[in-house]
Amino acid sequence: MGFVNLFPFFGGKKSKVDLWRRYEKLQESSSGTMSTFYKVRDRRTGEVVGLKVVNMAKAGPIEHRYRKLGKPNEGEIGMAITGPKIVKTLDWGTTLEGGLYLVEEFVEGRLLHVLISSRKALDRTRRLNFIRQAAEAIGAVHAAGFVHRDICPRNFLVTPDDCLKLFDFGLTVPDKPAFLQPGNRTGTPNYMAPEVVRRRSIDKRIDIFSLGVTAFEIGTLHLPWPRGTTGQAALSHDSPPADIRAGWPDIPEPLARAIMACLEADPTRRPASTEVFLNSIAAVNA
Repeated sequence: MGFVNLFPFFGGKKSKVDLWRRYEKLQESSSGTMSTFYKVRDRRTGEVVGLKVVNMAKAGPIEHRYRKLGKPNEGEIGMAITGPKIVKTLDWGTTLEGGLYLVEEFVEGRLLHVLISSRKALDRTRRLNFIRQAAEAIGAVHAAGFVHRDICPRNFLVTPDDCLKLFDFGLTVPDKPAFLQPGNRTGTPNYMAPEVVRRRSIDKRIDIFSLGVTAFEIGTLHLPWPRGTTGQAALSHDSPPADIRAGWPDIPEPLARAIMACLEADPTRRPASTEVFLNSIAAVNA
């Protein structure tokens, strides 16, 4: 039996929308692997929002493998995940061509990836705040009953007041065994957990691993392994991750231990949840 009945508030049919008759294009902000994002004005309300148009040619095959399980679409998932560290999904629908679009709050800011790529060291307060906020955002995903599967600095926005917000639920799936079976390597290679690369069954601890890589990069401006394109660096027990203390000499010891624990190859040795991670660094002061 599929999982349709587990999501009774998902799956409602909507009328198709002529996007550029409904929305005024203000700016094409970015084009991702499976979507294009625009800053637009709603012609009906005058509100400035974000519009994400999914490339169904690329996203379709990923969605197809979950069709019999009744997986909610990205718009439905986005609306189910809420919190101050989450970019809010306001609505979703179908284009005239049959594709998926999402309407999101428009958040001013820049990608965490861009901030890290500038190679300008962050002060200790910002490092700690960003790491905590990233964990809080992932915790919101898990609390809503999902596994994100693509935690990385490219999927966090930094607002002008240094608030971190997680977005992009294109690879997110319900936290149910049927959706977490071995399969294709999914995610951003340098942030993939070893069990993903090895095509083994997964759970929400893959997001904990990716949190560890992201936190390591926030703290040191470098990855724990040589940068690659396949995730293979995370697999070798002969080449453990670099010690974060080398790249961040004055890191508080509880924070160093917590981040390195997230990077354990064995999922059972990682923090069991973001709450456990946050509790372990609760006494760390900025």
